Amino acid sequence: MSASEVGLIELEPHTVKAMLDAGEAVLVDVREDDEFAEAHIDGAVLSPMSDFELETWPSFPGRKVIISCLGGVRSAAVARKLMASGQGWAIHLKGGLNAWRDAGLPVVEQG
Repeated sequence: MSASEVGLIELEPHTVKAMLDAGEAVLVDVREDDEFAEAHIDGAVLSPMSDFELETWPSFPGRKVIISCLGGVRSAAVARKLMASGQGWAIHLKGGLNAWRDAGLPVVEQG
């Protein structure tokens, strides 16, 4: 693990689901609008990586922000950007939406 990875927290889908269900966390999906429209995790907030700016990054006082994408690559990249900006740690859904589906968890799908 490199020094830049020290604050990157990767959570498995069932752990994320439990945190969302308990109201402890909010899921922020960093995919693009069209991808989000096709399929997303219920309750997720869309904040595309292509629009990422620290000043407009969503925050939810009292709840942890968990970053998600399709496979975990973009969410980890956004987490690294947050950590590089001075945030000591960031959480992402390991494996993204694909891992969520593979774990048998529900997804909101278009049509």
